[in-house]
Amino acid sequence: MKLGEGLASVHEELAGQLRQLRDLTGRSLRELARDVHGSSSSLSRYFSGQSVPPWPTVVALCKAAGRDPRAMREVWERAKDEPQTSTAATVPVRNDLPHDITAFTGRRAELAALLSAARNTTIVAIDGMGGVGKTALAVHGAHLLTADFPGAQLYLNLRGFTPGREPVESAEALRVLLAALGVPPGRIPDGVAERAALWRSELAARRAIVLLDNAADADHVRDLLPGAGQSLVVITSRRRMVELDGVQPISLDVLLTQEAAELFVESAGGSRPGDVGEVLRRCGNLPLAIRVAAARLRHRPAWTLDTLVQRLREGELAVSDVFEMSLRQLDSAQRRMFGLLGLVPGEDIDAYGAAALAGIPLANARSLLEDLVDVHLLQEPSAGRYRMHDLLRQSARAEDAAADPGPAIARLADYYLSGMLATTEVIELVVVPVPVVVSQRPPALPDLSHDGALDWLDTEWGNITATFLLCVELRVDASAVGLGQFAFVIALGRRGGMAQVCRGLEAAMPAAKALGERRVLASHRYLLGAALMRVGRLEEAVPELEAARVLMAEEGDVVGEALAVEQLAEVRLYAADAKGAIELVRRATGLVPSGEAAVRVYIGVRLGRALVLLGEHGEAREVVSDLLKTARELDRQKERMCLDVLGRAALGLGEARTALDLAEQAVAISRETRHQVFEAISRTDAAVALRHLGATEEATAMHAEAMLMLEVAGEPHRMVRSLLPYAEACLATGDREAAARHFRAALETAGAHGINYLVPAARSGLTRVS
Repeated sequence: MKLGEGLASVHEELAGQLRQLRDLTGRSLRELARDVHGSSSSLSRYFSGQSVPPWPTVVALCKAAGRDPRAMREVWERAKDEPQTSTAATVPVRNDLPHDITAFTGRRAELAALLSAARNTTIVAIDGMGGVGKTALAVHGAHLLTADFPGAQLYLNLRGFTPGREPVESAEALRVLLAALGVPPGRIPDGVAERAALWRSELAARRAIVLLDNAADADHVRDLLPGAGQSLVVITSRRRMVELDGVQPISLDVLLTQEAAELFVESAGGSRPGDVGEVLRRCGNLPLAIRVAAARLRHRPAWTLDTLVQRLREGELAVSDVFEMSLRQLDSAQRRMFGLLGLVPGEDIDAYGAAALAGIPLANARSLLEDLVDVHLLQEPSAGRYRMHDLLRQSARAEDAAADPGPAIARLADYYLSGMLATTEVIELVVVPVPVVVSQRPPALPDLSHDGALDWLDTEWGNITATFLLCVELRVDASAVGLGQFAFVIALGRRGGMAQVCRGLEAAMPAAKALGERRVLASHRYLLGAALMRVGRLEEAVPELEAARVLMAEEGDVVGEALAVEQLAEVRLYAADAKGAIELVRRATGLVPSGEAAVRVYIGVRLGRALVLLGEHGEAREVVSDLLKTARELDRQKERMCLDVLGRAALGLGEARTALDLAEQAVAISRETRHQVFEAISRTDAAVALRHLGATEEATAMHAEAMLMLEVAGEPHRMVRSLLPYAEACLATGDREAAARHFRAALETAGAHGINYLVPAARSGLTRVS
């Protein structure tokens, strides 16, 4: 080994350890210089191995990185005591990097990825939407890497998305870069290929970092990439560089809320009175928008955050121009899809929904969605799900603000209606089918086999609800009615949230009337009456159900008329009028044609419940037992309905063990079919049976699970109706303290949610345990 090589390795070993300390701190040279009371130029020499720092500086760096300096003492001693071979370049090193950003905040994971990639690859591409902070990250990272690339630090704005400026062509970019490396003008060839070859040759002899900012696409930078050697090229672009081989991608999203708040406070020069959260929401957590807003605040000492929010509401700080150059890169089909996606009322959309929204084939929609993802005008947070940043959504809606959104939203609604219609073929329903017709069949539907149908419903539920509300607002009447009615069918038992469904049906009632179809109006009144009953508004439910009965009778729909009468019987059951319920059930039974097995089971179960309420447990068991075989042949939810009644009848006959077994079977059915509300009701039955069997702890746990499920589902009415029988079971088994607790909870919940008809029962229970 030559003497110079050995000495260089000692100094390089120390420099490498110092660079590791620097990377651990995540700070810029300027910040580190301030912390260690040195200068940026001195630190740069230490990190590059050109000189050995004083020991106090090493200690200060270790402290900043949270490391023990004693581990470095030996290598520092060796480097200090040995003379250093001069490696200074005869030509001044070029550093064209822009000024490091003053309030760089967050991006810890992305910055770490950039610093790590610099040690393992030669090309890094940072992509993200306009204003998301690509350049800030690249510049900050390049400053941290300066000492690692002492051959040159070059920067070139390629102007790929600069309003009012043409992108820098490859030939001109290469000329500028070669000149920056000190190549005389006379040595720079004319052709692009020749310039690119010379550029690669020059880079191969150096360890340089090159920041190519604001590239339009992969072709824009292809000729500027290095060949062999140890140089690093960092590219920023609004478009993903998927066409380039060997590129390490780093994609940026908007800042996390905490990081966004830190950036705003730092950029604004400190905190001010007011709601910083509202400022961040108005800026969409987009770094550029945050900096613009913070700069306005910083230079106006008299402003509060409320003043700034008001300016943001008035649109003074709009950042839509940031996106304009991205939009100019789109062709007509891409731009149309972008504009339509701005209309999407939900949080996200899948490719099937986008195809329906645009009225184009699924393959075309997928291609356009991927195009928009690649240019960061659309996000794909999970495979096949697409969403748009709020600020981009504003730009998208402005694309064709004068156009009527109704037809596109109607197509989207028809997609959701078609999906829900398909799910009714494979999931088990307990109400009359709704008479909804899809106006425009969607281009395609996803797999809606049994598990697929349930998963699709769970995924799309929020989007379906949002689309329904928009249809009501836009007076897309047929879609509003269809979505509202199906929402009831699917919410019942499966999802809960009946209060919201009820409000939706009420909001869509004008649309149901405007359609002029009596069968649709009858169905809407029937479902609204059923929903009103299930939220505890019994007095309002009766006239809707009676109106539905009359309309169905006039239309000759005897099955619909029978079900309306059956629902009126259900109201009587809720009001504890067993005899009145039995009278109505027998009337409904007389209306049903002999071939309607499902309806006969449905109505027969209601008779069994009335008999249980009346205390005729043996007769209830006999009636429902006769229905059980037919129910099992129909579907599992019909079977569950029978098991619920048989369990309650068994409990009334003193057969608590049988009651528990039947309740557990019902729980299992609802769990398997994902009917969480019905599962919670059957859990309450199981808890009551456990109480009567003396299994107090198990009963308490079972009841608590049922209450939690109903609370999560947003079903306060059903919570009260489960609390009351459980409280009665506690009282019957001698646990007066538990009974009082549950009666009190029932009273408080009923009072808080206006479930007035159950207040007397809760009060009566409390009186009995006092």
